[in-house]
Amino acid sequence: MPKYTWSGKTKDGEAKTGVIEAPTLDVAESRLRSMDISPDKVKRKAVSSFQLKMPKLRQGVKLQSMMIFTRQLSTMIDAGLPLVQALDVLGTQEPNPYFKDVILGVKGYVEGGSTLADALKHYPKVFDSLFVNLIAAGEIGGILDTILNRLATYIEKNMAIRQSIKRAMFYPLLVLGITSVIVTGLITLVIPKFAGIFKSIGGRELPALTQFVIMLSKKGMVIIPIVIVVLIILYILWKNFRKNDKFRLATDRLLLKVPIMGRLIRMIAVARLSRTLSTLIASGVPILDAMDVVSKSAGNAVVERALLLAKLKVSEGKPLAESLGATNILPEMVIQMIAAGESTGAMDVMLEKVADFYEVEVDTAVEAMSSVIEPVLIVVLGGVVGFVIIAMYLPIFHMADNLSGHH
Repeated sequence: MPKYTWSGKTKDGEAKTGVIEAPTLDVAESRLRSMDISPDKVKRKAVSSFQLKMPKLRQGVKLQSMMIFTRQLSTMIDAGLPLVQALDVLGTQEPNPYFKDVILGVKGYVEGGSTLADALKHYPKVFDSLFVNLIAAGEIGGILDTILNRLATYIEKNMAIRQSIKRAMFYPLLVLGITSVIVTGLITLVIPKFAGIFKSIGGRELPALTQFVIMLSKKGMVIIPIVIVVLIILYILWKNFRKNDKFRLATDRLLLKVPIMGRLIRMIAVARLSRTLSTLIASGVPILDAMDVVSKSAGNAVVERALLLAKLKVSEGKPLAESLGATNILPEMVIQMIAAGESTGAMDVMLEKVADFYEVEVDTAVEAMSSVIEPVLIVVLGGVVGFVIIAMYLPIFHMADNLSGHH
């Protein structure tokens, strides 16, 4: 975090100087004022170009922290607490140092005369376009506490979907990781020792299965490091190519066609866009602005493109249901619900019902997928370990047969 050198005076008129850490100059000045110091000069401290720095972990804010902050801010504003004071309280008590600096930075901008929405725009990595647009709508309509409450509910629902996906991925990844560790251990530690024992004993030729496993072990000692390096390179290439719009569109289209995973991705996208659009419309955000925000939070390039095409049709005066139906990206039931919402003037309610339905569908699909994947992975793990054990013990069984034959 940047450091700022400062000079100023206390309430008693005593001159003081020092160094303070803050994300921006405004935040540094705001912090000094909160310490009862009137700053005369605040300047960013120069950093030596030859200074050696350790790499830092990526900073971020968890969804749970965002939800707690939003819910608490809503409660404080509803109770009549001034916005600056509420931000000061939340910033001071925030345990995450990065998020604490962000909240106090927002407070600094608000103190300087900015609206809350404009202040949040300075931190796009923390507050996305959905958050900023809803706050702006709340400030214009004078219902900031209500909007914050809706945002907190939206974040909670978003967290629930993510937890479902994490639950589905956790067990397969755990079993895959354990399998990889066991196989690596067998190849690099166990099998070479058995091979050494068999070589020292000599005599009868080893069974074909045992020879195959020993050969695999020898090659594995060379191949495993290469595989790890290749996987790292592929991951880096994937992350870089995903920044290209054409590549992202092609891969996302391919993912939607994968038999089981594609259906799950589509349901997640429908649940997310329905919930987001419902929240935006209920908060008074214009439909075109709402669709622009929804397209950015779709999570899939194909869905994002379809929503932007639908937005173009809506801007030409066509109904939302007809515009979305023409993209062939949403299920027919969703289109009918949106059409019913347009005709009754309760589109936000209809979209909320769609979101609730598909969130339940996501949970059901995740549980079904997990119930299929878990036994398959256990069988694979058992099969791999069993194969190696049988291969290593076959020569021992043959030796035992030979000994019994002599007796």
